[in-house]
Amino acid sequence: HSKISMLTPLLLLLVLFEPAGSITFYLPVNSRRCLREEIHKDVLVTGEYQISEAPNTRNSLQIKDSSSHMLYSKENASKGKFAFTTEDYDMFEVCFESKSPMGTGRVPDQLVNLDMKHGVEAKNYEEIAKVEKLKPLEVELRRLEDLSESIVNDFAYMKKREEEMRDTNESTSSRVLYFSIFSMCCLTGLATWQVLYLRRFFKAKKLIE
Repeated sequence: HSKISMLTPLLLLLVLFEPAGSITFYLPVNSRRCLREEIHKDVLVTGEYQISEAPNTRNSLQIKDSSSHMLYSKENASKGKFAFTTEDYDMFEVCFESKSPMGTGRVPDQLVNLDMKHGVEAKNYEEIAKVEKLKPLEVELRRLEDLSESIVNDFAYMKKREEEMRDTNESTSSRVLYFSIFSMCCLTGLATWQVLYLRRFFKAKKLIE
């Protein structure tokens, strides 16, 4: 009973941190719509999509990273699933495209439903439970363990980014300081040269002694 009592707030935490990944939007004919999301390294990403039918219309789906590497591509896409694992922290782009020879205005907009999950929410714990013969409580503990690891990784990444930003700020401040000192030295040297040049010029013209 005590174990179940301790597990209850952890289950509530799991629910709070489990985001809803379902997105619905309209895709006009002969247009392209893209969604972008940042995802950490070594994270499983899964998705399920469905596009409403339209006459004489062909749809395609492409998923690329910031380096334009193709992670998933599907022509004549009406509905389906995809999955991939990230190799590095990156910005990923999911693009739906609609093409029709009938032209705009003659074909209604298509309704696109995309349900994308990553990390803990992307894992199939029912399948894991069957393979490893886990009890329901053990499955929830596995989910909580994965969620805790995900949160720790997020905080570690945030700390790393904060350190990188701090180092960048310190480096920038040092460069600005050195550049300011260099500029002052240049201005002082230029002012001194001007004074000496004008003094020589006026002496040559015998305006001063």
